[in-house]
Amino acid sequence: MNKIKVGVVGTGFIGPAHIEALRRLPNVEVAALCEVTAELAQQKADSLGIPRAYTFEELLKQDDIQAIHICTPNFLHYSQSKAALLAGKHVICEKPLAKDLAEAEELVALAAETGLVNAVHFNLRYYPLARQMKSMRENGELGEIYSFIGSYLQDWLFYETDYNWRLEPDKSGDSRAIADIGSHLMDILEYITGLKTTEVLADFNTVHKTRKKPLKPVETYSGKMLQPEDYADVPITTEDHANVLLRFDNGSKGVITVSQVSAGRKNRMSLEIAGSKKTFSWCSESPNEMWIGNRDKSNEILMRDPSLVNPDVRSTITFPGGHNEGFPDTSKQMFKEVYAAIAEGKQPENPTFPTFADGYRELLICERILESNKKQAWVEV
Repeated sequence: MNKIKVGVVGTGFIGPAHIEALRRLPNVEVAALCEVTAELAQQKADSLGIPRAYTFEELLKQDDIQAIHICTPNFLHYSQSKAALLAGKHVICEKPLAKDLAEAEELVALAAETGLVNAVHFNLRYYPLARQMKSMRENGELGEIYSFIGSYLQDWLFYETDYNWRLEPDKSGDSRAIADIGSHLMDILEYITGLKTTEVLADFNTVHKTRKKPLKPVETYSGKMLQPEDYADVPITTEDHANVLLRFDNGSKGVITVSQVSAGRKNRMSLEIAGSKKTFSWCSESPNEMWIGNRDKSNEILMRDPSLVNPDVRSTITFPGGHNEGFPDTSKQMFKEVYAAIAEGKQPENPTFPTFADGYRELLICERILESNKKQAWVEV
C-alpha cells in the first residue's frame, strides 16, 4: 500500500489529537511535524515518534508530503492554509478557518481554484448519533422542526488563574466562547437540522474581567496551579459565557448557551431538537445514547450500535454496540472520509465532510453573533 504522507503543523492540545487519529488510518503516515523553531519541532517530533521535524517553510518544500494539518492558534490558520494550498498540498484546518470573512472567502476561492481537498475540523459531526439524528430527520422521522435548544459548557476557564492563548484577541479573535465551542454548536445545528440560521440576538458576559496570566508555560486543560508570584494581571475583553436567540429559515426559533466557566461541565455539548413527530436529544458526555421523545407512547433510548442505526450511519461506527466510542473516534471517522478523497487526488463534488465553505459559513454566523452582542439587537445572517 502506498501510504499518504502527512505533515502536522502545531503541537498544542489538538495537534497530537490529529496525529493519534491519523495513525489509526491504514492508508496514512504521519511523516513530519512542524513547530515555530527547528529545535522545538525536533523536540516534539522525538516525543511523538514522528521521523521528520521542520519549520513551516521547510515543511512546504517536502515534495512527498501530500497533506497538511493546520493545528496552530487561530491567527495563523489563514496564512498557513493559503501557503499550503499554493504549495499544492491538501489542507485540513482547525476551526475557525480564518480571523475574518474576507480571509475565509479568499481561502474558499483558492481551494476551489486548485481543486485540492480542503476540510475544516468540525469533528463533532462524526459522533455516530449526530449523523443518526440527521439521517432520521432526512427520512421524515422528526417531522417539521419546531425548535432547537443547544448548549456547550466547559469549566477549564472557571478560575481567574486559568489562562490560555485563546484569551488573547490578537491570537484567537474578538470572540472566544462562541468562536471556540459555539462554532461547533452552530455547525452541528445546521448540519443535523438542514435549517439555515437567518437572524441572531446575542448577549455576552465576561465573568472574569481580569485574569492572572502565568509567566511560565501551562498546557491546555492541564489544570496546573502556580504560585502568586508566577502570574501577571491581564484585562479580558472576550466572553466567558454567551446566550444567543436564533431564527431559522423555516420560521422556527432556537436558543443556545455556551460557557467556559460552568463548574463540573468538562466538555458538554447538548442538543434538543423538537419536531412535529418526535423530539431528539443527545449529549456529548453520554455520546453513545440518543433520547427519542414521543407524545403518545413511551419514550425511547437508542444505543450506538451498527445493527440499530440507519444504513447511511454505519460507516461512522467501528465497534459493536456496547463497545463505546467517543471524542477521539470522531476525528478518525472524519479523516477516513477526507483521506478517501485525498486518495482520489481532488475535492469531491459533494463532500460528506466539512469543507472550507462550511468554515466560511460558521465564521459568518459567529461574526453576526458578535455584531449582535455589540449592538444588543437582532442581526441578519
